[in-house]
Amino acid sequence: MPNLSCVRQGLIGQADVVEFHQSDTGITLHGASGLWQPFPVEYKRGIQKKRQEYDIQLCAQALCLEEMLHTEVPSGALYYGKSHRRMEINLSAALREKTENAAQQLHELVESRTTPTARYCKKCDSCSLYSYCMPKTTGMTKKIDLYLSKAFELPQLEKSS
Repeated sequence: MPNLSCVRQGLIGQADVVEFHQSDTGITLHGASGLWQPFPVEYKRGIQKKRQEYDIQLCAQALCLEEMLHTEVPSGALYYGKSHRRMEINLSAALREKTENAAQQLHELVESRTTPTARYCKKCDSCSLYSYCMPKTTGMTKKIDLYLSKAFELPQLEKSS
């Protein structure tokens, strides 16, 4: 797995696969003639589904590759293992803006030293981070202080006149 980083966006991570496709633009590769375009491929376990967070993850990888290799990465792909389908994703200006906004929000959360409350939904069950996040336990809408105040609430005595 290639290690990736983008200093400008404060991103680090790993790509599942980075392919290099021969192109009219791109970079030179040692031992290969012509120009080559980096093409990140993100693997997902399940069947093909359109999720914005997958596109943003792929775009973040492209931003890292662009900074590291000094070339443009116009597209990448999501590969779905269960259905053996590959979906090419155009890394548009709008997607790049969403990705940069997500990175900025992440840095703001880290700087504020707060962890957002997990919100459970059906897709949580297939997440590789489920056991760390524990959305059913930590994402409960009931607040502990409300629970405790109700648990220890003393009955009101009626005042006699």
